[in-house]
Amino acid sequence: MEDEKEMMQDLIWLNALIATELIQITENTSAILRDGNIPDSCISEHRSLREMAVRIAQRYHPDTILEQHVLKHQ
Repeated sequence: MEDEKEMMQDLIWLNALIATELIQITENTSAILRDGNIPDSCISEHRSLREMAVRIAQRYHPDTILEQHVLKHQ
């Protein structure tokens, strides 16, 4: 039972990581297509979504560099 719990925690963490990277890819792609003119609302909303994903991930693995890495994204 403990193995399944650890596996689920790892999967939740990994999915949060994937989510933050997909948000960044979307933002980067949008910047390329718009010549760098991303609406401020999108930047703000993407930051909030990344922060939420980090909070979820840190519930299960608080001692990783995920927050440090994600919050560097512009």
